[in-house]
Parts: sequence; structure tokens; C-alpha cells
Amino acid sequence: MQKTLKTLLLSTVLIASTFSVANAQPTTPSPAKNAVATPDNAIMLTVFLKHDQSRSLPELKTQLEKQGYYEAFPPEGVEVVSWNTVMGIGQIVTLRFPASRLIEVNLAFERTAWGSFKTEFYPTYDAKAIALAERDRVLKQRTAQ
Repeated sequence: MQKTLKTLLLSTVLIASTFSVANAQPTTPSPAKNAVATPDNAIMLTVFLKHDQSRSLPELKTQLEKQGYYEAFPPEGVEVVSWNTVMGIGQIVTLRFPASRLIEVNLAFERTAWGSFKTEFYPTYDAKAIALAERDRVLKQRTAQ
């Protein structure tokens, strides 16, 4: 009985380890911190940095400085497309960077901005050319009638 139980246990372990090895996901290399945004790899991200309105601006700035926010954000090589202060909200920052650097950008916020800001993230794309083309199409149709 004990020999059968040991054999069954050993078989289960061997099968489980074989299954784990066969289905193991390859590890992905860490993203290059010097990756450059190109048209085929760039993403844009809009970040709402909602400040804690129960605290004064000097308190918030002191916390950001202590947490290293000013040194860490934006990470080197990440393009700031726009950075606006919006009364009643805080700051809205739109960034452009290679998709491979998303983790790095996220960690810059998690490690240095939380506490002073509540963050919201929105994938973003530039629709200006699309919107203008659609506007031109509609105007041409109207003038042709």
C-alpha cells in the first residue's frame, strides 16, 4: 500500500513537472530604457494627476520632492506632448513613448506620485488629421450640392 502510494505520488509529481516545463512562458527581456518612439511602436498616454485638495500646495510639493517625483518624472526619453494644469482637477499630462516602456512609465508614477495625486490613465491617439479630413469631406459635399 505504501509502495503504491509513493509510486502514485512520484508519478503525479513527474507529470506535473513535465506539464509545467512544457507550458512555461518564455521570459521577456526587460524593456530597453533607451528605446525611442517610432511610428510603429509609439503609444500615447494621457494621465490625470488629481491633487489631494485636503492638503496645501506646499505640502504636496514637499511630499513629491521627498518621493523623488521631480527626478523620476518624466523618465528620460519619454516625450511630453502636453502638460496642463486644470483648475479643480490638477494636472493632465499626455506622453508619447515606445510601448515597451509602459511599465517604466507606470512605475515612475507609482513610486513617486501616489500620495500627492490620485492617478487616472487613458490610452490616447492623435485624431486631428482624421477629424480635419472628415470635416473637409463634409464641407465639400455641402458645397457640391
